Amino acid sequence: MDNALHFVEGPGSSEEGKDEELLAGLGYRQEFKRAFRPLEVFGIAFSLIGLIPSAASTLVLFLPNGGSVALVWGWTMCSVFAMTLACALAELSSAAPTAGGLYFWTFKYASWRWRYLLSWIVGYSNTMGLVAAMAATEWGCAVQLMAAVSIGSNMAFTPTTVQLFGVFVAIFVVTALTASLASAAIARMQAAFTVLNLLLCIGFIVAVPATTPSEFRNTAVYVFGHFSNLTTWPEGFTFVLGLVGPLWVLAGYDAPVHMSEEASNAATAVPAAIVSSLGTTALLGFGVYFAVAFNMGTDIETIMASPIGQPMATILFNSFGTRGTLVIWSFIVVAQWIVGVNTLVACSRQTFAFARDGALPLSRYLYHMNPYTQTPVNCVWAVSLAGLLLGLLAFAGPSATNAIFSLTVVGLYIAYTIPIASRLSSQRTWRPGPFSLGKLSVPIAVVAVLWNTLAIIIVMFPTNPGPDGETMNYTVVVSGGWLSLCVVYYYFPKYGGVHWFKGPMANINAAEDMSESVEEVVELVSDEKYAREGGVNKAE
Repeated sequence: MDNALHFVEGPGSSEEGKDEELLAGLGYRQEFKRAFRPLEVFGIAFSLIGLIPSAASTLVLFLPNGGSVALVWGWTMCSVFAMTLACALAELSSAAPTAGGLYFWTFKYASWRWRYLLSWIVGYSNTMGLVAAMAATEWGCAVQLMAAVSIGSNMAFTPTTVQLFGVFVAIFVVTALTASLASAAIARMQAAFTVLNLLLCIGFIVAVPATTPSEFRNTAVYVFGHFSNLTTWPEGFTFVLGLVGPLWVLAGYDAPVHMSEEASNAATAVPAAIVSSLGTTALLGFGVYFAVAFNMGTDIETIMASPIGQPMATILFNSFGTRGTLVIWSFIVVAQWIVGVNTLVACSRQTFAFARDGALPLSRYLYHMNPYTQTPVNCVWAVSLAGLLLGLLAFAGPSATNAIFSLTVVGLYIAYTIPIASRLSSQRTWRPGPFSLGKLSVPIAVVAVLWNTLAIIIVMFPTNPGPDGETMNYTVVVSGGWLSLCVVYYYFPKYGGVHWFKGPMANINAAEDMSESVEEVVELVSDEKYAREGGVNKAE
């Protein structure tokens, strides 16, 4: 068959035309509106990470596992290694910017024997991780909103799980309605989202030290050297477990990737957004966590046991009192909701891309562009339903709720690790895009893979050794069950993916047979001669 690239007709000299041509080179036609400017791609990543609301949601993971030491040194350690991961993913995104980037790259670079299964696993892990991130974010928003009610009632009100779940559902509906808007509307929102998050971070860093009473202020000796251990693990391992907090906060690297087909100058804008959003968050994070560590007092157990039910809210209450806390907390709740909106947008694009390649159940319905908004509205509501179902784990207790947070790390870090490792072991010639790490590319990728592997292991451990049914870490059960179902579905007799999944599916020409994969249509993705002839592509 004809293996030549078929480019979409358009203004080849324009920026949009070049983006469409590059996407055509990957086997896909342009279906989204390229409404996101480079700064808006940064905005969706930076606001999705949502430093302050994410820190508020995960502080419960820091404090019992090291306290101030976890806040300062744990954040520093994770930030350094996170940048290696961000750079490795940015380099891949520059070479092949597409909404289904992670599983697309896996298929492109993995060995011929395992590429289909690995691409399948990465696609499902990426989807699972984003759904879990969305559920965890919306649950965190519900908890934060109800914490405000508790503060306003002078601690007379303590929400039940049923009440929290009701608020969780309501927040999900509002989030899904917002995420269903047109690409241009969502893109224009990012300026306001970014400004709000930046001002919230700066205001937090300045206001907390300025207003905290002297009895809650800590010395540098305490902040940098005092280790708080509310578990029965040894201190060294407790510190390791405390890394789950920053791992979750910093797990938003792939958001710009899923916006690749809506971004102008994607090969440059997407990798720039990945690296700059992570770097900005890491730097601001030092200020935020230093402000917390120096102004939270030394009684960690009282903070954890507060009737407010939210450690960050408790610390702010000690610093600002009722009125001040409610003011700043209202902005944190809004910022948390923004995290949910952007997570849902990114998740819907990943789901759309995976359905476009026929890999998901009901793909024919999920691979649908709404004619009014030109966005995958069906995917928005499908993944919202999946997130709501995952939220039912809250009724199994706090350990099950924490599993939702950990599931985010497991799903996303598996999806991050495999394409990077596949590229490292690939026999195909590496053709970098505009963003290239040069000679540092391989060592940075190796460090990223090792760090990701450690991160996946860390989040599997329970809060204390010898757990029972109520205190065990359900992450291994939930993530293991999800991945097992994916593999069973792949190998299922007659109907499993092994019989029909062909990897990324070319749709560059609507008249083409859609059973043809990108592997068969686009030389950039797959060149059998290259693999068969020991890495020498005689077609070139």
